[in-house]
Amino acid sequence: MLGRRKVAMVVAEFLGTGILTAVVLAVSRSTIGIPYFVSLAVGLTIAGVTLFFGGISGAQLNPAITLGLWSVRKVTYKKAAVYVAAQLLGAWAAYALYGYFTNMHWPNTGHFTGRVMVGEAAGTFVFSLAWAAVVFQKFENSKAAAALGSTIILGIMVASMASSGLLNPAVALGVRAWGWGTYVLGPVVGSVIGFNLYNYLFAPAPVEASTVAAATTGKKKK
Repeated sequence: MLGRRKVAMVVAEFLGTGILTAVVLAVSRSTIGIPYFVSLAVGLTIAGVTLFFGGISGAQLNPAITLGLWSVRKVTYKKAAVYVAAQLLGAWAAYALYGYFTNMHWPNTGHFTGRVMVGEAAGTFVFSLAWAAVVFQKFENSKAAAALGSTIILGIMVASMASSGLLNPAVALGVRAWGWGTYVLGPVVGSVIGFNLYNYLFAPAPVEASTVAAATTGKKKK
């Protein structure tokens, strides 16, 4: 039986990803829909959603980030599968709501382009480094919101040299740019590389049991 806490975590991922996708749809299809303004809108959204959902689900809001966390064993495969499903459903719901409000629907435009895939991977790599720092250094919620909100802007600006700068397979689904080789595989590859690189090189080293014992007893490690 699902407890209230577990339901809240799944709903938080659903709502958070839906809000993020709705913002991307609204800004990208407006008269100011250029990468600079989209990145600012996404950064503010990530920061805001992290503040009020970060303590519940972690506010991952992105299948690529969830899979990156799973690759460094910070999320179980069961939780990762549920989160990814909730994120994709949230993005799809945002698209359906946007279509209802605007009476606009359009076909999926996702198709493979090497430059787009590499651009999405590079941008998500930048964002995943911030995510890894938040997780491994255990940032408090407000610090995490600032770090993630600012870094997603940088990631989008990097990716926008070659792509639409989505960095998120769920958002790609919501804005009808779903493409396995570009807006899905690219972000996932970038995230997995970023998390594992940070884990290998930059994460705080675990303290050995013998060192802890020596510190508490006042004895030097031999």
